[in-house]
Amino acid sequence: MKYVVILGDGMADCPVKELNDKTPLEYADTPIMDELAGISEIGMAQTIPQGMKPGSDTANLAVMGYDPEKYYTGRSPLEALSIGVDMKEEDIAIRCNIVTLSEEEEAYEDKIMIDHSSSEISTEDAAVLLQAVMEEMANETYQFYVGTSYRHCLIWNKGKAVELTPPHDILERKIGEYLPEDEMLAWMQKRSYEILSVHPLNLERKEKGLHPANSLWFWGAGTKPSLDSFEKKYGKNGVMISAVDLLKGIAVGAEMTNVTVEGANGGLHTNYEGKAQAAVDALTKKGYDFAYIHVEAPDEMGHQGSVERKIQAIEYLDQRIIRLVKEKMDEYGEPYRMLILPDHPTPVSVRTHTSDPVPYLLYDSTAEKEHTWKYNEAEAEKSGNFFEKGYEMMQYLLR
Repeated sequence: MKYVVILGDGMADCPVKELNDKTPLEYADTPIMDELAGISEIGMAQTIPQGMKPGSDTANLAVMGYDPEKYYTGRSPLEALSIGVDMKEEDIAIRCNIVTLSEEEEAYEDKIMIDHSSSEISTEDAAVLLQAVMEEMANETYQFYVGTSYRHCLIWNKGKAVELTPPHDILERKIGEYLPEDEMLAWMQKRSYEILSVHPLNLERKEKGLHPANSLWFWGAGTKPSLDSFEKKYGKNGVMISAVDLLKGIAVGAEMTNVTVEGANGGLHTNYEGKAQAAVDALTKKGYDFAYIHVEAPDEMGHQGSVERKIQAIEYLDQRIIRLVKEKMDEYGEPYRMLILPDHPTPVSVRTHTSDPVPYLLYDSTAEKEHTWKYNEAEAEKSGNFFEKGYEMMQYLLR
């Protein structure tokens, strides 16, 4: 038996008025997922434990079969693993977004959070801007590391645990009340704006109609993580296919193999077909038992508040990944199971994550069930199937 998880990050949502009170998943044209639902188990899963903040970190740990309450030490430490940072026990890793703040206000505290991703800035542009900040701020205590797109890392040597606000939680809000309480972190954010707002690259970006990447924003702090080996825990060797450092970091911690797909960028126009083929190759040609395909696009479109683009991302997932994986695994001829689900909801109405349960679809190529349901939040809830502890799904999948 082979196993595939296809995760549409943030795919779940709430009913949207302009979609006749359907969710984007319910409204989208998803013939493959709906066909699979008819011969699959569907249901709901609580991936965010009560009392924990909803995020792709805690949620993906749960989907991967790791109890977040036991294994979670912060988001940025997992990302640090993926970019090769050798964290010491006393280090604090902090996610360092390059964001877009409004420019009209004179005081930094009065500025508005416009875009947590700076128009999904390229890694190449972000590296140039981060270098400009590093030339002034990097030292033995604070070290910066380039990640992917807008997602980067600050290591604070002998730092302290600090509560920090994710930028995607405060879109279109004044930033003053959300600045770090730590004076040095707050100063670095403010100073980064002074450096980046006048950087020639940002002036070019504005001329091209792109958001200027004009400030650092710190969040997701945590200590060095320690995950159990996925293979030792579940008896299956696996690959991770994702453009996002967080997921790559979870894979490193779980001693899984990261597969890099050319053109996979975490955006709406990622290399969907390349991801599907990479998973199939790992399972059918390279001897792996398990593949985890992570697609960031639905989450990003939810953060943007774009109903239309979120629907498009879901339809791409259906047609350009799920369809291809199913066709090629059927051609392979060996039995397989495929779990399709989001990690958490990212409703377009609030443009950030929520803790609500998510719908799952579990397909078994050897099963002969027949149902009339389709795959969406409402029908998954009606099924009556529910995982109160989302991390128990992995054992259920691999049984």
